Amino acid sequence: MSAGTVPHVRHRSHRDRGSLVGAIFHSDHGSVYTSKAYAALCEQLGVTQSTGVVGTSADNSLTESFNATLKRELLAGRSAFPDQATAYRAVFRWANRYNTRRRHSAIGNISPNAYEAARSATLAEAA
Repeated sequence: MSAGTVPHVRHRSHRDRGSLVGAIFHSDHGSVYTSKAYAALCEQLGVTQSTGVVGTSADNSLTESFNATLKRELLAGRSAFPDQATAYRAVFRWANRYNTRRRHSAIGNISPNAYEAARSATLAEAA
C-alpha cells in the first residue's frame, strides 16, 4: 500500500459517507489486504475485514457479478484506454451511474443509493 493511498481513501469515504463504521470490506487474500497496515486502517475506520476461503469461488460471487457487469458494459469491444487518467474517469462515471441511476431488479428496480437511503431511514425509525 503506498503512502498516498490511505489519506485518499479516507478522504473520499468520509466525504461521501461521513463514516464507514459498521461497513464490511470483502477482499481476497492479497498481501495489501492482509497487511498489518491495512488491518490497522480498517480498525481505525470501524470497518470489518472479510476474506473468502481460499479456493471457494462462491465467496466472491457478488464481486464477480459486479466485475462481469463492469467489463460487459464498459470494456467490451474496447482495446485499451489511452492513459490511466482516462481509464479512471471512465470507470468512475460507470460506477457513479451504477450506484445513482441504474435500476437493479434485485432491490425493487431502484438504484443502490436510493435503496440504501430508504433502508437507512427505515432503520433509524425502527431504532
